[in-house]
Amino acid sequence: MGGLLTVYQQAIRAGKPFLNHLLRLRVKKGKEDPERLNERRGIAGRPRPAGKLVWIHAASVGEAQSALILIESLAKRLPGINILVTSGTVTSAQLMARRLPPCAFHQFIPLDHPDWVDRFLTHWQPDTVFWMESELWPNLLNAIRTRNIPAALVNARLSERSYGNWQRARGFVRDILGCFSLILAQTEKDAKHFRDLGAENVIVSDNIKYSAAPLPFEQIALSTLSLTVAGRPVWVYASTHAGEEALACRLHTKLRTDIPGLLTIIVPRHPGRREEIAGVCYDEGMKFRLRSVNFALPAPDDDIYVADTLGELGLFYSLAPVAMIGRSFSDDGGGGHNPIEAAQLGCAVVTGPNNQFQRQIYDDMQAEGAVVETQNEEELYAVIRELLSEPHALKNLQRKSESFSAKKAHVAEDVMQMLDPFIRTLENRHAA
Repeated sequence: MGGLLTVYQQAIRAGKPFLNHLLRLRVKKGKEDPERLNERRGIAGRPRPAGKLVWIHAASVGEAQSALILIESLAKRLPGINILVTSGTVTSAQLMARRLPPCAFHQFIPLDHPDWVDRFLTHWQPDTVFWMESELWPNLLNAIRTRNIPAALVNARLSERSYGNWQRARGFVRDILGCFSLILAQTEKDAKHFRDLGAENVIVSDNIKYSAAPLPFEQIALSTLSLTVAGRPVWVYASTHAGEEALACRLHTKLRTDIPGLLTIIVPRHPGRREEIAGVCYDEGMKFRLRSVNFALPAPDDDIYVADTLGELGLFYSLAPVAMIGRSFSDDGGGGHNPIEAAQLGCAVVTGPNNQFQRQIYDDMQAEGAVVETQNEEELYAVIRELLSEPHALKNLQRKSESFSAKKAHVAEDVMQMLDPFIRTLENRHAA
């Protein structure tokens, strides 16, 4: 790689005190695990297991959920293989702790300092890398390339903003992308962006999230909740961000006039915001209950049930017939979250307008009539009211949403076929 990387490396080396200060600040904000902070400096939290090791990197929760699909497929194809999974957020680490199979384990990705990257790779010595995001860390990817580790970029996407930024340094990003001998892009548009930036061997694979197993849930918990809310109309506002809880409360106030007994369930994307959300519900005049307090159940006269627990989204998708997918009306400009999880569990899927990070999925669903996209609060109110008042409309959208998710379930198999050269190499080494 050329001069820009050298400049970048020099700047990062000089900035080590700043990076350490940044880590301390992130610990104070709850964005780092203080017990595992050395992993962010490339210091391993456990020994390397003997034998062949696949390294899968997934930046945060969204990518981690995609990684779980690939991990499951690899574990079936390569019994006994070791799988190192890295990510950069506490929430994704918690997800992995609950859902990784015995052959896989989690570490935090080191920050992109050359010394920390070298320490990380020297310890783990991966045989193959599957990178499941499009955040391109120059030092880490350069080190992978320098060590001749086979690498593929899987489920790759590149937003218009990122594409525009990288266009200003085409030569630099071309060298970085050269680390990957294969790039599997989610859409033709993503593939074009990568090719325009100089990437080679780019193939459109579709989105591996389509092949995710349905979110898990405890049947006893579902039975208990179903009995508790029996006879009440229910809808869920899932994966909410700031601004959306207040919206849910306003909608509830208007909806309950025509839909007696209505229960609105709010599942925040970040349960740690529970105090903020409780304040919003109080200010909006709602009678509410927090599930995190001893797994309390909603009372008959509760307006809002705040499901501020981790790993239970599948439970509420299974309970509620209508799911509004969050971060599409949020104060941060939105971006959207994965609607496939709701569709798989039989929900009628609704979204707001700001779902740009999931745009292709929503476009595909709209083409099949499998989602309703609303542009403002009034439209959202009208849609939720219709779905909860008109059984035929509700059943029709539920059927189309679930049918769409089932039709796309083949993507993981396609991805595994495209990764076959990497996997056959691993098989041969593993057998040896």
